[in-house]
Amino acid sequence: MILTANKNGERIWVCHFLSMRGVTMNRLSWDQYFMAQSHLLANRSTCTRLAVGAAIVRDKRIIAGGYNGSISGGVHCIDEGCYVIDGHCVRTIHAEMNAVIQCAKFGVPTQGAELYVTHFPCLQCCKAIIQSGIKVIYYANDYKNHPYAIQLFRDADVEVKRVPFENFFDKEVEHNEDNLVIIANVLKKLEDAGIEQQEITDIYQQAQRLFSNGV
Repeated sequence: MILTANKNGERIWVCHFLSMRGVTMNRLSWDQYFMAQSHLLANRSTCTRLAVGAAIVRDKRIIAGGYNGSISGGVHCIDEGCYVIDGHCVRTIHAEMNAVIQCAKFGVPTQGAELYVTHFPCLQCCKAIIQSGIKVIYYANDYKNHPYAIQLFRDADVEVKRVPFENFFDKEVEHNEDNLVIIANVLKKLEDAGIEQQEITDIYQQAQRLFSNGV
């Protein structure tokens, strides 16, 4: 937070996140960390119907990732629309399948690995996941959860857990912004009251220490 002037020459306090010291964030759990990676991968999706991302994890390390989209070098749905047959887009490869194929392509074993995916896998992906040896699936959102897929996972002893994705960053930013606005308002009132700038700076530094766990 710095003291500056607006276009009318009036002095104002401006908040700068990068200049704030003592900014802290809640540490993500492993589940939320890997689920965040799957959501990040979903941003690469070229599907116009639903963006899905998947990350395969072994020993707390991501070994492959995938998103739903066309084959490499192929036409994308976002460019020419979906190629729909019998109610399904046949142009895209699903995120889970893409991740499993990446492991097969580069010789990375998936036996005993875990899968983090933004949406519950479809029936075809379910069978590929089971065949790949993945033993735990974490998904964030229910999506046409096929009863037979659920049964196949159960019969294959594949553990399935729903882990709703929590966007901690947005929550922390909102909380930080609230604290910064409060501090800026207090400093402005002190300045209007004629308090010396050095004293205001001292008060600001004290506020930094006071809010070190939330600003």
